[in-house]
Amino acid sequence: MTQAEPDPEDVVPVPPAEPAAGDLAARIERSLLGRPASMARAEVSESAGVDPVAARRFWHAMGFQVVEDDEAMFTEADREALRRVTDLVRHGAVSEELAYGMTRAFARTADRLAVWQTQLVAESLTPDPLEELEGKDTRSVPEPRIAADAANLLSRTVDEVEPLLVYVWRRHLTNAIQRMLADADPAVRSDPSAPVRAVGFADLVSFTSFVRRMSERQLARLVQRFELLASDVVAEHGGRVIKTVGDEVLFVHTEVAAASAIALDLVDAMAEDELIPPVRVGLARGRVVSRLGDVFGVTVNKASRITAVTPSGSVYVDESMAAALRSVSGFTATERRRRTLRGIGTVTLHELRRAPGGRRPTAPEPPA
Repeated sequence: MTQAEPDPEDVVPVPPAEPAAGDLAARIERSLLGRPASMARAEVSESAGVDPVAARRFWHAMGFQVVEDDEAMFTEADREALRRVTDLVRHGAVSEELAYGMTRAFARTADRLAVWQTQLVAESLTPDPLEELEGKDTRSVPEPRIAADAANLLSRTVDEVEPLLVYVWRRHLTNAIQRMLADADPAVRSDPSAPVRAVGFADLVSFTSFVRRMSERQLARLVQRFELLASDVVAEHGGRVIKTVGDEVLFVHTEVAAASAIALDLVDAMAEDELIPPVRVGLARGRVVSRLGDVFGVTVNKASRITAVTPSGSVYVDESMAAALRSVSGFTATERRRRTLRGIGTVTLHELRRAPGGRRPTAPEPPA
């Protein structure tokens, strides 16, 4: 008796098999780095013509884990990178300490960038990402299929994205060099020790209560949304985000008017976003010490302390900012009561507002 063919409508499609995590990771490694890891530390040092101790320092400077001498952890790309940085030193372009310092700077930035990229791509492939903020999905990591799709997408587009990365780096390097040259110009500064900057801290109000009500995934998306929106506002006015730490963002600007516009736009932008709590901003003007992309000094500490005593949805500034704003149209700085700030002393604070009839600049669209 011949068995009847099944009705196509009754056939349940078999989902594609999930790729083995190890197989996919190995394929991605080959795609991004070329040949798979096959060389031990001594071998890669010898083939690059570099002393093993120098190779170990370079490996550590890149932020990678300690490996045993006989572990096959290195690829042809590792050897080429080691050769390049060593050639810089051999040819006298840079000192050995500068070469390793630059490597550490690249590594710190690249590590955060890589993690940020993978998270962005995985979230873009997650259905209805906004529903996660409403409690319908509290996963802190993507599902296996989403992770595999994100890995494949990143691998496929790396050649197109890499020139963009270099372009953005060159642009920011150009701006950093121009700031350095301007700060070094005797015509624009009287104190050779440090440049003058307007420093601002933006702090999410009642963030602790939000933390108690949200899952890790929801909290991560809230913080990312705040970072992206704040970065857009700061960049729109030509400022620079120094760092973000959870519920706080630190930014600087050379001009008091632009820094004031950033502070007020941050307050307005967060107030218009239904998912982000209100923000408060403290501004101080004075000399700062720049080091490794960060800023330090009394001015930075003062801005932080001012933020801590600023009411929700407001911007408070120090005396130096208020004095500089007297010759700037579009803003008012109203004196408030004197406050004693920890580690700073007694200061007179001023509330910053837009002048009556002043037009608020168009703020960027909130990130999706």
